[in-house]
Amino acid sequence: MLPARPSLAGLARFFVLALAGAAAAGLARAEPAVIYDMGGKYDRSFNEAGWRGAERWKQETGKPYLEFEIANPAQREQAQRRMAERGADPIVGIGFSQGSSMAKVARDYPKLHFVVIDAEIDLPNVQSVLFKEQEGSFLVGMMAAMASKTHQIGFVGGMDIPLIRKFSCGYEQGAKYADPKVGVTVAMTGTTPQAWNDPARGAELAKAQFASGVDVVFAAAGATGVGVYQAAHDAHRLAIGVDSNQNHLQPGTMLTSMVKRVDVAVYNAFKHFTPGVTTLGLKEGGVDIALDKYNAALVTPAMLKAVDQARADIIGGKIHVIDYMTHGACR
Repeated sequence: MLPARPSLAGLARFFVLALAGAAAAGLARAEPAVIYDMGGKYDRSFNEAGWRGAERWKQETGKPYLEFEIANPAQREQAQRRMAERGADPIVGIGFSQGSSMAKVARDYPKLHFVVIDAEIDLPNVQSVLFKEQEGSFLVGMMAAMASKTHQIGFVGGMDIPLIRKFSCGYEQGAKYADPKVGVTVAMTGTTPQAWNDPARGAELAKAQFASGVDVVFAAAGATGVGVYQAAHDAHRLAIGVDSNQNHLQPGTMLTSMVKRVDVAVYNAFKHFTPGVTTLGLKEGGVDIALDKYNAALVTPAMLKAVDQARADIIGGKIHVIDYMTHGACR
């Protein structure tokens, strides 16, 4: 069972004690910090990928790092400020929702370094890490269309925001590249942060899509996706994971996962701060499909050949994948 999330008052007490302990011990060296967003570091998806990157750094260096899980929106800025007061450097915020508060905190602490994932902040002491999610989604869209027997595939997003539309847009482009006649059904879980952590609702949306004829569904919904995958397993349909390699969650059901290397972003940020915008796509190894023993029987040689060619063509510029956040539309 996962530990209970701390309250706002608990967060304040934690940092008071941490600061007192640091002062008493005379700690002078800076420790890096990572702040996870809603859903927590054990969401088996986006946040957990960031945690794995921090753990990799810890294992390689033998050094500690600070961390905190956001339980409600009010904690974002408070956690960032407390980490800054402690002298943590760099301070990494997982998720676009941390962007606005980090911009304020970074201005107040110009000598410290900050890193935000999935948001862009134009300050000299901030690194913004963005991903070309549309490229990885294009590849899994191809696989979904090629695996579908009904020529109907689905997508379940978390919070209805442009970033998640970016996933669905790339997915649809890839599907129609592989099969121009394929139908793509898109559903979003909600319009609030709770949409990232609602497996029951995810399962409901997936079941509705399966009832309409969909036989492969891609979830880009954080912890909500766990419900989608369970529904796919129960209905004997196929599912596609996101962010982390989620193939192991439902072996035999997971066609693949669109991995988004937040772990690499956090690991690199802890190792070396680079100001400005860093964008990671297929070329940089920032996104791709996941292949392992859990989905080996589901991925055909034809799929692999088509995906490998498409990957090369995207990297080489022969295939242009529309970025929803740039175009504001998928066509």
